[in-house]
Amino acid sequence: MSQRKRELMFNLRLSFVYYRKMNIPIRPRRNRRNSSIRNMVKQSSLEVSNLVYPMFVTSGHKIKEAIASMPGQYRYSLDELLVKLDDVYARGIRAIALFPKIEEEHKDSLATHSYSKSNHYLNAIKEVKDKFNDLIIFSDVAMDPYSSDGHDGVVENGEILNDESLEVLAKMAVAQAEAGSDYVAPSDMMDGRVAYIRDALDKEGYKNVGIMSYSAKYASSFYGPFRDALDSTPKSGDKKTYQMDFRNSVEGVREAELDISEGADIVMIKPALSYLDVIRDISVASQIPVAAYFVSGEYSMIMGAGELGYLDAKEAMYEATCSVRRAGASIIFTYAALDLAQYIKEDNI
Repeated sequence: MSQRKRELMFNLRLSFVYYRKMNIPIRPRRNRRNSSIRNMVKQSSLEVSNLVYPMFVTSGHKIKEAIASMPGQYRYSLDELLVKLDDVYARGIRAIALFPKIEEEHKDSLATHSYSKSNHYLNAIKEVKDKFNDLIIFSDVAMDPYSSDGHDGVVENGEILNDESLEVLAKMAVAQAEAGSDYVAPSDMMDGRVAYIRDALDKEGYKNVGIMSYSAKYASSFYGPFRDALDSTPKSGDKKTYQMDFRNSVEGVREAELDISEGADIVMIKPALSYLDVIRDISVASQIPVAAYFVSGEYSMIMGAGELGYLDAKEAMYEATCSVRRAGASIIFTYAALDLAQYIKEDNI
């Protein structure tokens, strides 16, 4: 044994003796000794009631199409959606966000099919509500699934027109309220749309239908799999003139405050993981519930890493979702809701 190694071992023994004799009155590890103690002293909690499960509905019959870029997620025809909802309901989940896959033949520049009586999405809302009366439905108010341009607003000479888009969004929201939606959820990021939609809903007698506004929706690269699921990628340009610049945070608080002043009942931050600071800032400033969307790209990154064996996807998803809850979101939209519900039930943290 070398002299240097003998010296290191001697110093190690001295350190061990020294620490054995130390008086350490403050030992944070006492509160981490076992799962019962950890659960008793936890500073935040994730419950099944915090979760909203996003689902995709398409036209047709007996359709269950896997979404290649979103492991474990599918597009369902209405009959298959109702079957799947039996499982969702059995797991204790009582809120879903429903998104439509619209065939190209129904798309036009003004998204007129969004409020058409023949729209399968509106029929799906009605049928789901008829079967699961106490299931909360968040319906998507946005032009892009129905737009031949693939944008969230009316396009003219390459520009996304704000005020001209509001009337379309209002008609869409009223149609969804009529179908049975509990919350209409404008995700378009047009200025003034919450007030415009609130006025339209109230005039049509839907005073009890809530508005969950996508208040701080960022122009993010994490939306790719979602756009695959709906085939709603912009045909030209991007969404940076209306979705938020990801370099900004104070602007997110301003957007939320504006939506609250216009009558929003819930404000949303999207995406979630890369915007925990924004979730925290808005949750501190807001006196109404705050939601966050754990988006498709964030979900697929963790699931993909799990499939490659790089990590335990279930544990990583739980940890990541808890970080969103810890940041201040009381409502979390996540494609992992079914797995998380089971994980919470097992309570083996």
